[in-house]
Amino acid sequence: MNLNIKGRKAIVCGASKGLGRACALALAEEGVDLVINARSPEALEITAKEISQKTGVSVQAVAADITTEAGRAQVLAACPDPDILVTNAGGPPPGDFRDWDEKSWHDAVDANMLTPIFLMQAVVDGMLERGFGRIVNITSSAVKAPISILGLSNGARTGLTGFVAGLSRETVAKNVTINNLLPGSFETDRLTSTVESYAKKLGVTADQVRQQQIEASPAKRFGDPAEFGAMCAFICGAQAGFITGQNLLLDGGAYPGTF
Repeated sequence: MNLNIKGRKAIVCGASKGLGRACALALAEEGVDLVINARSPEALEITAKEISQKTGVSVQAVAADITTEAGRAQVLAACPDPDILVTNAGGPPPGDFRDWDEKSWHDAVDANMLTPIFLMQAVVDGMLERGFGRIVNITSSAVKAPISILGLSNGARTGLTGFVAGLSRETVAKNVTINNLLPGSFETDRLTSTVESYAKKLGVTADQVRQQQIEASPAKRFGDPAEFGAMCAFICGAQAGFITGQNLLLDGGAYPGTF
């Protein structure tokens, strides 16, 4: 399917690896020029080169901490008028809520709630004026089905979800949509760290936890980041202008509910 976004400009955060990288590549394959961001300059430059060589689009790498005002300013200076914004910041560490101090909570909220909000604040009016905009927030399946050891993520990302529910209804009349993608278990570094944390808590090996999770999944596997990237690209497409304010769960059927 031609998504009719060739020549558009996108900012993709957390794009050096994992789900962010998959989203950046999928958009590039549709002809979208990119500004990609992550903290690590080495990994980011490698990703930028690989995507550019594979797709032929312009890919500019901006290594910065997107959770800081200065980092956001760097990214926005490189692409002040994006047509597409994909927000993505690494989730806070797993653990027991009894061990989290006030700073832990502030860090989680800054990264996983306020950072996406500030980025949206910076670009949404320009999108409205131009009559096209696609904002996608990469959150977590924990928004739909909370995971006990991911309490920091549960809280911060749910706050973002509530905010988006209101704003997305105000922007869609001008063809600016805002949606959240909720990944379940995908083959990423984040999955590895979560599995290792569970294994430590349970006193078993990471391989045992990994296999248990695969067996518990209706899909009997973890997700491929490319599948996630394809969904991101679709809801950024011209044909997705009637989809807004949605929390799209990609979890291989793990969530057992009807709604």
